[in-house]
Amino acid sequence: MQYRRAWVPGGTFFFTVNLADRRADTLVRHVDALRAAFAVVRRRHPFEIVAIAVMPEHLHAVWQLPPGDADYAGRWALIKAGFSRQLPASERIGASRRTKGERGIWQRRYWEHQIRDETDLANHIDYIHFNPVKHGHVRNAVDWPHSSLHRYIRQGRLPANWGSPEHALPAPPNTAYWRALE
Repeated sequence: MQYRRAWVPGGTFFFTVNLADRRADTLVRHVDALRAAFAVVRRRHPFEIVAIAVMPEHLHAVWQLPPGDADYAGRWALIKAGFSRQLPASERIGASRRTKGERGIWQRRYWEHQIRDETDLANHIDYIHFNPVKHGHVRNAVDWPHSSLHRYIRQGRLPANWGSPEHALPAPPNTAYWRALE
């Protein structure tokens, strides 16, 4: 099956990538392995991680690809494979995956959205950084350790209380769209 994807060299994209077992906590339990997989791929196939939040069973990220390069799919395949190789094989593997030599850690597909403009980018970055609060993992966004929010605060781009009950967030322009992301 061929999926319709936006292939824009040098583009900026928002991604949602899920584990096959949506009840697992594999990504945070093995966050160092995930970071290592990202680092290996970024050395060989550079891209900028504009924003990221790693939840127990899924992650959201915004990437900026280099000029002339549109291969985010290849990068995701390498990250998923590199992460999977670092874990012991304890997951359930269906016949279809076994035939293809795949592990059963990740969902095969992922959500991708091409960032259209600065407002779209800002909304997606906010969505990513607020996601741990939305899912009830923390009360304040800054309390979630697996988020680029900390980089944004260090750089002075966001206040330290961003995403807390005391700090009002801008409402997403299209609430139905935001609900569809999860």
